[in-house]
Amino acid sequence: MDVVCEFMSPFDLRPPTEMQRQRIVAALTQDERDVLLEHGTEAAFCGVFLDNHQDGIYCCRFCGLPLFESSAKFDSGTGWPSFFKPIADAHIRRIRDTSNGVIRVEEICARCGSHLGHVFADGPPPSGERHCLNSVSLSFTKRGQPLPDVLDRGAPEGRVADAEDRPR
Repeated sequence: MDVVCEFMSPFDLRPPTEMQRQRIVAALTQDERDVLLEHGTEAAFCGVFLDNHQDGIYCCRFCGLPLFESSAKFDSGTGWPSFFKPIADAHIRRIRDTSNGVIRVEEICARCGSHLGHVFADGPPPSGERHCLNSVSLSFTKRGQPLPDVLDRGAPEGRVADAEDRPR
């Protein structure tokens, strides 16, 4: 009997190798290192993707894993790009964050562990969640363009996303 896991993903979720990690880190800007690797936060209302209204997919800036579709983006008024649901729950990890004297839920990329932002329970339907992300943690691929293949793993990365590539 076949069992289908609801968290399946057509993407390879194994973390980058140490060699890949070193190559990627060497190419990051200081701002990207501060946020992705040191769990920093970019200033509100400054991120390049805050006002991006193009159709496409937001991916992890570090490893290229698809994280959010533009159709799930909304204007939260907070100063950071906000989404009401990820492409797949398996692509995001949630961690309790008690920094700055506040209890929140940090979001990191499930594949590479890079800091993305935080998720709050004050978002719109259908999820009621607000995934509040740093633009510097993301890359953007316009619909119809090949997805990034930062880790050289091949399809579905490196080609145009279609319905078969959507995690179930």
